[in-house]
Amino acid sequence: MKEILILETGDNTSDTALTKTENKLTDEEKIRKIKYHFSEIMDTLGLDLTDDSLKGTPERVAKMYVKEIFSGLNPENKPQISLFENKYSYKRMLVEKDITLYSSCEHHFVPIIGKVHVAYFPGKNVIGLSKINRLVQYHARRPQVQERLTIQIAEAMKEVLGHDNVAVYVDADHLCVASRGIKDTNSRTLTSSYSGLFEKQEIKQEFLAYINN
Repeated sequence: MKEILILETGDNTSDTALTKTENKLTDEEKIRKIKYHFSEIMDTLGLDLTDDSLKGTPERVAKMYVKEIFSGLNPENKPQISLFENKYSYKRMLVEKDITLYSSCEHHFVPIIGKVHVAYFPGKNVIGLSKINRLVQYHARRPQVQERLTIQIAEAMKEVLGHDNVAVYVDADHLCVASRGIKDTNSRTLTSSYSGLFEKQEIKQEFLAYINN
């Protein structure tokens, strides 16, 4: 049985730490700089950069960092969230569960892997379901800590909806714990954010019953 660490977030927004110059570079400039510095890292480790298998690695890593796993650092990649009229006047909780989470621990730059569950109460509008996934992935694709990620997803949902009736629950494995250091492969970390109607115990329990079903 896995050991579980449960953390409940507060209500304050937590921003990713960025320098003032981060977004002055184009993606191509970032790729060139990362390629150079990663080549230096590989050379320092004693790897032969003339080897057929290794010589393209610095550029591959640079492109992966900028275009994929850290693409959420670029605000231009923020998804456009579609809202649709709630024509059916649906008033009950709407839950999207088991959204795949791939992020990176900002302390060691190794993966965080897990699931995200998001719920809200519709008002006049509902969110396109795939857009919730895109919003989660946008905030996950940057160096993260799980507590901050949970808050960022919740705050983004509230901003889109225009109200606070939002819940976010994240269940993840951290490879910085599993693959290095303590090397504990049995622990998981759970974080949550409840606001608006979800602060009521009966509503919170209904949400947890949905995601644990």
